Amino acid sequence: MVEGGAHPSSKTEFTECWKTTWRTPYIMRLALSAGIGGLLFGYDTGVISGALLYIREDFDEVDKKTWLQETIVSMAVAGAIIGAAIGGWMNDALGRKKSIVIADVVFFVGAIVMAVAPAPWVIIIGRIIVGLGVGMASMTAPLYISEASPHRIRGALVSTNGLLITGGQFLSYLINLAFTKAPGTWRWMLGVAGLPAVVQFVLMLSLPESPRWLYRDNKVDEARAILAKIYPPEEVDDEMKALHESVEFEKSEEGAIGKTMIEKLKSCFGNTVVRRGLYAGITVQVAQQFVGINTVMYYSPTIVQFAGFASNQTAMALSLITSGLNVVGTLISMCFVDRYGRRRLMIISMLGIISCLIVLAGVFFYAASHSPTVSHLESNHFGTNTTCPAYVSATNPAAWNCMTCLKSTECAFCASKVENLAPGACLAANDNIRSQCRGEHRVWYSKGCPSKIGIFAVILLGLYIIVYAPGMGTIPWIVNSEIYPLRYRGTGGGIAAVSNWTANLIVSETYLTLTKELGSAGTFLLFAGFSTIGLIFIYFLVPETKGMQFEEVEKLLQKGFRPKLFAPKDTKGKQKVEGSA
Repeated sequence: MVEGGAHPSSKTEFTECWKTTWRTPYIMRLALSAGIGGLLFGYDTGVISGALLYIREDFDEVDKKTWLQETIVSMAVAGAIIGAAIGGWMNDALGRKKSIVIADVVFFVGAIVMAVAPAPWVIIIGRIIVGLGVGMASMTAPLYISEASPHRIRGALVSTNGLLITGGQFLSYLINLAFTKAPGTWRWMLGVAGLPAVVQFVLMLSLPESPRWLYRDNKVDEARAILAKIYPPEEVDDEMKALHESVEFEKSEEGAIGKTMIEKLKSCFGNTVVRRGLYAGITVQVAQQFVGINTVMYYSPTIVQFAGFASNQTAMALSLITSGLNVVGTLISMCFVDRYGRRRLMIISMLGIISCLIVLAGVFFYAASHSPTVSHLESNHFGTNTTCPAYVSATNPAAWNCMTCLKSTECAFCASKVENLAPGACLAANDNIRSQCRGEHRVWYSKGCPSKIGIFAVILLGLYIIVYAPGMGTIPWIVNSEIYPLRYRGTGGGIAAVSNWTANLIVSETYLTLTKELGSAGTFLLFAGFSTIGLIFIYFLVPETKGMQFEEVEKLLQKGFRPKLFAPKDTKGKQKVEGSA
């Protein structure tokens, strides 16, 4: 999972969740219906990775312009930033239910626009519209589930939203694979996203508004009627009393922190505890993106092609493995986060990520330096007009290999039909020449070169996901649900979420350009460097919050967190432990 939050949930809570929802299926219906928003979120994240392969084939300008590919991918993130901001306002003004319904309509419209797009710029508009819907849904779905769930199983039910996000990513890879042979390929891949939005729209029409929002809107009787469907009769009065106290406290605190966004920001950064909480919260959110996870989720099939697998179908099939491992990693996190702690899992996760990125860089560097050579005879085999112009005018063409060919403008490598790693042809990259190459049962490489060790890159990508998902995949959102005082939790979490989306936008908008300028090896090394910086910041700024009450976290931040190795010593020379190292 990349964005979206989930409160921590213990094994006992999952057991209680199973018992409660078995007795009251209505609760699970609420959670799963709203959780489809997470499915939409995950599907949109994953589907573009496969669709982009076929968009490049249909539009030459997309294939030739790296920035255009990056824009198609990243504009959904830009739309999501705006959608999240709009969603926050809509949640308060219109209610959670209406916000989810509106998000479904927006998402559906965006999916249709992308599916019928006659040109790349229309796809970009569709991506922005879909992003608006994703942003609204990512803000609203967890909130609706949280407010419409019994407090005993709230964490477990909210976790279903996070699980559906990774499930949506996995589903998108399956859908991509299913439509590889269908006419229109990418149009079906992007258009199918509208179906879950329609399903959620229909389901939400029959579900109630959040009881908390109804109470705040002075619809007390309606709020009570919904609580009566969620809680046993003997608990309804107590829940109404708790809801009354919580809402009244929230209203009283609005005066203390301000109503406008500027007033809230000033209040947050002017408060020592909140400011230190933001240091930790923003650190983990930015680190989550700068380890490069969304390069894998958005560009996974492209990375597989960089590793030497030219076939679109093969690239997507291998990418399905990484998506499936992301689901497994999320389940691992849900089981162990309350046992081993947030800080420890994040540090272990970061160490694993750095190791994988460094080894990945080594694999790609080896593959690039041992790529097949370019044969003058092979390059002229299809006619002199088909040869790559840069190769023809090169001062030392004998030194060229496949990677040199691909780095040249508008050139591709046509592997020998005798042996994939034998010298091949460096040809001009256009549809006619590509067809000629494939017509002789050769393999056309435009993103990566033939390699004996490409499978190791795929294995390392899977290992990268396995070490990422249980730690940096889910825990940053858990930390941000615990690190702020109650009255600042919404604003603090919102600031951290925007930092996450912004970092996501930067990474997704620059990845292909970085690989073009630095190569795959250099880009993964760069992410390893960013990850190392992130690890240092996490070690010094992020305390352990496992098992701590919110008041205890507040006291820890007031005092100031220091890692165990740097904690001041007492009079006996022993270190005082201020938070867990």
